Amino acid sequence: MGISLITIFVRHSAGCKYAGDEFARRCNCPKHLRWTSERKQHRRTAGTRSWAVAEEKKRELEDQLAGRTPQPQEGGHDIRGCISVFLQDKRVQGISEDALAKYARELDRMRTYCEAHGTFTIQGVTRELLTGYCSTWDTVYPSSQTRAIVRARCRSFFRYCYEAEWITRIPALPKITVDEMPTLPLSEREYETLLEAVDLTFPDEYRRKRTRALFQLMRWTGLALGDALKLRPDELEDMGTFYRVVTSRQKTGTDVSVAIRPDIAREILAVPNGDYEHAANGVRRTGSARYIFWDGKSDIVQTWTKRIIAPVFKRSGITRGGNMTSHRLRDTFAVDLLQKGVPMEEVSRFLGHTSIRTTEKHYAKWGKGRQDRADELVLATWKPSAGSNPQSRLGKRHVDVESSESSNRRSTHRSRPAGR
Repeated sequence: MGISLITIFVRHSAGCKYAGDEFARRCNCPKHLRWTSERKQHRRTAGTRSWAVAEEKKRELEDQLAGRTPQPQEGGHDIRGCISVFLQDKRVQGISEDALAKYARELDRMRTYCEAHGTFTIQGVTRELLTGYCSTWDTVYPSSQTRAIVRARCRSFFRYCYEAEWITRIPALPKITVDEMPTLPLSEREYETLLEAVDLTFPDEYRRKRTRALFQLMRWTGLALGDALKLRPDELEDMGTFYRVVTSRQKTGTDVSVAIRPDIAREILAVPNGDYEHAANGVRRTGSARYIFWDGKSDIVQTWTKRIIAPVFKRSGITRGGNMTSHRLRDTFAVDLLQKGVPMEEVSRFLGHTSIRTTEKHYAKWGKGRQDRADELVLATWKPSAGSNPQSRLGKRHVDVESSESSNRRSTHRSRPAGR
């Protein structure tokens, strides 16, 4: 059986004066499409409140169901072409290939959703349509932080479309409430257990060395996972008695400079990377690499998180507590410094935060140095100062009066004639 005629109808909002007439063209309520296929009735939102736009959606859907190539509305810009130009603009800006790939992946998901709902032009994207698209994110992006980042990327795309004058206003996307992740530093024993789990998880020496070195780097420098994985050998500077990690955060561009113990630095620099060949005694290096861990091509953060970091944490029995698993190493570095009295301002600089408020938000309760100074200030107010206590002043006046009276009595006694 073929597809029946597609009909536009209205679902009226409460209080609409046209309620009861599902074909009211002047109504400003949401428009929907209805048709029958294989004896089953289908309904779909048109994503608009305009009857004229709903007519365009209807024609696009008819083309799609009939297998015809949909034609963009006159004067419109198809979503696929807009995304292509936007990505070209990002490439000209010089963003990393990794970030560019994420933009491409997320915008392509949006385009697929829009086209599946009969919208093929950027002008046809509505708030209602985007709300429906965002409602699919819970399964694709389980983390609220990731959903917030995806929302920001989509909004960046629509802002570009607005500045290019393809659309007259930026369509609103639902706001994302980001769940606060608890600060979960590892205890010394937990960290030892984690390193022990590396040996139990990977039988080959190649992966054991790389994984252990990464954990050591993050634990003792506080680098985020992406920054640690893309660290270059020349960013580990030999200062004689210690080494210094000098790099910048990919997320914010903030410079980071952290001292690190020589033995740990040498362990990191000894990590096998670059081009390899298999020898009788295992894998050996045959070429140099620009990065310590990254090959410069793959999405290394995703790869390491799923294939290496998550299995080791699971083997060790250490939970993530809602955090990105590797972030517990960053927490360990920050909390260790704060508990040993390092000022919050310095810890913020080591972590590469653009504002100390970010550091305080996550680590305020761990700031032992700040708390000690605050306690000293409060305790100092308990000590009475000279002339500050009314009772003290009263007591002093009482003593002064008694002294004066005693002096007067002695004076009178001396001036009285001797008795007969």
